[in-house]
Amino acid sequence: NYDLFDQKEMPPQMEYLCEESTLPALPPSLDRQSQEPEVKCVLVGDGAVGKTSLIVSYTTNGYPMEYQPTAFDIFSGHVQVDGTPVRIQLCDTAGQEEFDRLRTLCYTGTDVFIVCFSVVNPTSFQNISEKWIPEIRACNPSSPIILVGTQADLRHDVNVLINLDQRKVKPVLKSCARNLAEKIRAQDYVECSALTQKNLKEVFDSAIFAAIKYKARQEKKLKMSTDRTKTFSKCGWKKFFCFV
Repeated sequence: NYDLFDQKEMPPQMEYLCEESTLPALPPSLDRQSQEPEVKCVLVGDGAVGKTSLIVSYTTNGYPMEYQPTAFDIFSGHVQVDGTPVRIQLCDTAGQEEFDRLRTLCYTGTDVFIVCFSVVNPTSFQNISEKWIPEIRACNPSSPIILVGTQADLRHDVNVLINLDQRKVKPVLKSCARNLAEKIRAQDYVECSALTQKNLKEVFDSAIFAAIKYKARQEKKLKMSTDRTKTFSKCGWKKFFCFV
């Protein structure tokens, strides 16, 4: 039995039971005193690579049998991170060009990006470096990225392989995907299937983990900057009074 939080809900099935050394301490915005601790995760990638399927399969254990282009959807729920309930917001975006303006509006304030391509669609893989990373970094230069190869269940599908062969292309090699992940400085590369749910949980675990580390670093930088400003301010006043 799951408690429902919003219209589109994620069952609170994830719990981090990691040792203290492997899980970063929760930043102040994610501690128990916060009114609404939250992690914002945005999924991007070409249309029809399975972004919506990832979210639907993860949040409902179901699988959408028909492809319906997404404009913009938000799924929200709670996960347990080191014993603390954290709200996670999953933003599902459209990959089509006509939604470029709408899509980039949600990039600001994102804690982690899940950048998707289909392992049986080489064009979607090529667009990671040619379109998606430049678009993300133009709006959000520093948030972590998780590179995800979707539709892994089709990698050895005979009909899919025949179709690819007719077009004189092949599935994206794992080694190529890992090399790209390193090139774009992604925090992780995960290959998964929304249909079979293989490695599906690992995708979102990795994203949430990266987001928490990122928020902790950002808040540490902000605190250091604030402390330096206060010190400079005090120094400035002392010099002023000495001069007078």
